[in-house]
Amino acid sequence: MYRLLVFGVVVLATRASAQATVPETWNDERTTALVRRATELRQKQLADTGLASYTASARGYLTFLAQVGEGFPDAPKIVKADELALEVYWRAPNYSKQWIVGRRDTLLLPTDINYHRDHLGIVQNNFSDIIRLGDGDEVRDVPHPMSAVGAAVYDYRIADSLRFQLPGRALDVYEVKVRPKDDRSAAAVGAVYLSREDAQIVRMAFSFTRAALLDKYLEDVSIVLDNALQEARFWLPRRQEIEIRRTGTWMDFPARGIIRGRWEICCYQVNVRLPNEAYLPGPEIVTAPPESLRAFAWKGNLLDSLPPDVREATDEDVVRIQAEARAMVRAGALARAQTTSLTAHRVSDMARISRAEGLALGGGIRHRFGHGLAADVLARYGFADHEPKATAGLTWERRGGTTFRLAGFRDYLDARDVPEASALVNSIAAQEFGTDYTEPYDARGGSFTASVGTGSAARWRVSLEIADVDSVPVSARPVRGTFWPTIPVLPSRVGRVALGFRSPRLEWKRTSLSGSTDLRLARTDRDSGPPLTTLRAWASIEAHRELRSARLSLRANGGTVAGASNIPAQELFYAGGPVSAPGYRGDRFAARQLASLRGELGFPVRAPSLSLGRWGKTPGRATLVPFLHLLMVDGSAGFRIPAQGLYPSAGIGILPAFDLLRLDLSRSIRDGRWAVTVDLGRDFWRIL
Repeated sequence: MYRLLVFGVVVLATRASAQATVPETWNDERTTALVRRATELRQKQLADTGLASYTASARGYLTFLAQVGEGFPDAPKIVKADELALEVYWRAPNYSKQWIVGRRDTLLLPTDINYHRDHLGIVQNNFSDIIRLGDGDEVRDVPHPMSAVGAAVYDYRIADSLRFQLPGRALDVYEVKVRPKDDRSAAAVGAVYLSREDAQIVRMAFSFTRAALLDKYLEDVSIVLDNALQEARFWLPRRQEIEIRRTGTWMDFPARGIIRGRWEICCYQVNVRLPNEAYLPGPEIVTAPPESLRAFAWKGNLLDSLPPDVREATDEDVVRIQAEARAMVRAGALARAQTTSLTAHRVSDMARISRAEGLALGGGIRHRFGHGLAADVLARYGFADHEPKATAGLTWERRGGTTFRLAGFRDYLDARDVPEASALVNSIAAQEFGTDYTEPYDARGGSFTASVGTGSAARWRVSLEIADVDSVPVSARPVRGTFWPTIPVLPSRVGRVALGFRSPRLEWKRTSLSGSTDLRLARTDRDSGPPLTTLRAWASIEAHRELRSARLSLRANGGTVAGASNIPAQELFYAGGPVSAPGYRGDRFAARQLASLRGELGFPVRAPSLSLGRWGKTPGRATLVPFLHLLMVDGSAGFRIPAQGLYPSAGIGILPAFDLLRLDLSRSIRDGRWAVTVDLGRDFWRIL
C-alpha cells in the first residue's frame, strides 16, 4: 500500500507570513534563484526521483455552457454535459497513453459540438516545455514558465507564502506570480505554487495573453493543475480544470459559449509493469471499442453527479489568479486591431411588429477603434407609422470591465419593467391577434451611462438622460381583433438620474438567489403647469431550490413611485399578461404601486424522444410546471380599468423538447378569464 498526500484536501490552511518576508519587486535575487531551482529540477526530476512508470484512474466532466444577452448578466446555462472515465499509463522518460473506457452525455439543448481530443484527457507532467491546447487550434507554441526559455520570456515575483497542513506533515508553499515581459507576445500569465522545501511544482493556475489565443473570438483560456505527493516522493497530477470562453462570431451578437473541464485523478500504482495496451502506437488519448464503453458501469444520473464547482472555480486563490490573468488578456483584447462589423443586440433589432410601428426593419454597424473604444449606430424604419428611429453611441470599455457610454437617440421606449413575452412571440401575437404587450412612447434625447462589473459579477449602473417625450398613436392593424390604446404620455421634457444594481447569483448547496434594484429620480417639464418631480423604485428577486426530483422557483418584484398626485404616464407601473398577471388582459393594470409573487414547482414527466440528426435527439422527458401567482395593485391610473387590491391567478405549464418552448394554461381568479400562451424559454428572451 502506498500513502497519498493530497495538496488540495487540507485539514488546515494558514498564511505563513511570519515565516517569510515576501518581496514586492519582480525578478529579485531570491525569486530568480527559486525559479531557476524549480526549472532545473523539472528538467531532470524524472531521472533523479526513480519514477519509472505508473498507472492511475481519472474521472472527468466536460460541460458546454452558453450565455446570452448584452453584458451576459445571467449565469451560464449547461447545454451539454459529458462524463468520462480514463485509464492513465505513463512510462519514463515521457511516454503517455490514456484510454477512455467510459463515456456518457446528457443533451439539454440541441448542439453538434465536438471537443478537441486533448480536452478528453488530462495534462501529464505539467505540460511540456511548449504549451499547446485544443490540438494547437486554441493555444500554440507558448513557452512554459518553468522551462529553459522561460527566464527570457517571463517576469517572476513571490507574492505570498502559504502553509497547508496535510495528513502527517505541514507543507510550506510559495505563490510565484508569472507575467510576460512583453504582454503582446504569446505567453502564459498567472501563478505557479512551489514547495519551499525542494521547489517542486505543487500547483499551476494561469491564463494566456491575447497573442497566444489563435482564434480571434476566444475571450480567454484558463488552466488549473493541482498535483499530489505519491509515495511521499513523486508529485503527480491530482486535480485539473480548464475553461475556454468564446464569444459569438456573427454581427457582434451577445452570445458566449463556454467549455469547462474538471478532472480528478486517483488510485496510482507506481513503478509497476504496464499492460500491453499502454504501448499501442497512435495518439496519446484513445477511445475503447463501443461495446466496452457501453459496458462501463456508471453510478446515478449524470446531472445529479455534476460537482458544484463544474460551473466555476471555487478555490479562492484560483479565482483571484484567473481574475488577474483575465484582466491582462482583456486589456489585450480591447487593444486589438480596428474592425468594422454589422451589429444587432437582439433579433428584434432587425425585425419586429408592434401596434405603434407595424412592421419595422433595421440593423446596425459598429466600428472598433482599439483600446476599448467603439462607435455604433442602430436604426430601423416602421412601415405603419412611416417614422425612422435610430440610436448612435460611443462606448469606452476599460480593462476591468467598467464601461462608459454616450448616446443620442430617437426611439420608441417601453414603459414596462417586466417583459410579458419574447419579442418574437409578441410580434406574432400583435400581427395575428392584436395583442401587443409593450407600452411604447416617443423619446428624443441623449444619455450618459457608466456601468461596473461584467458577466455574473455584481453590476452597478448609473445613468443620466434628457429627452423630449410624447405619446405615439396606434398605426398598425392586426389580422384579427383590435389593438388597445397606447399610454397617454404628455409632450414634455424629462430629465432622469438612475441607479441600478444587479447582484451576482448566490448559491448555497441546492439553492440559488439573485436580484436587482432600480432607483430613478425624474423631473418632467410640461408645456403648462409646474414641473413634476418623481422618485421611482423597483426591485426584483428570484430564488430556486433543487429538490430530489423537482425544482421550486419563487419570483417576487414590485415598485412604488412617489411625487405629485398626477404621475406622468411614463413613470407608472404596468401589468397584465402571462408574466405579471396570468389570465388578465395586457392593458388591465397601470398604477403607482404594484407588487407580484409567483411560485412554481417544476418536475419531469415522460415524453417521446425525437431524433434531430447531427444535433442529437430530444430527451425522453418534459417538464410540468403548476404555478400560483398573486398581483397587488394600489393607486391605479385613470386611463386604465380601475384596479385596487389583490388579483390572484393559477395555472399549469409544460416545457417540452429541451425546455425550449413553454405552453401555459392560466386562469385569473377575480375576472374568471382563461388564457393560453406559447413562447420560447425565458433564457432566450434577451436575444430575441
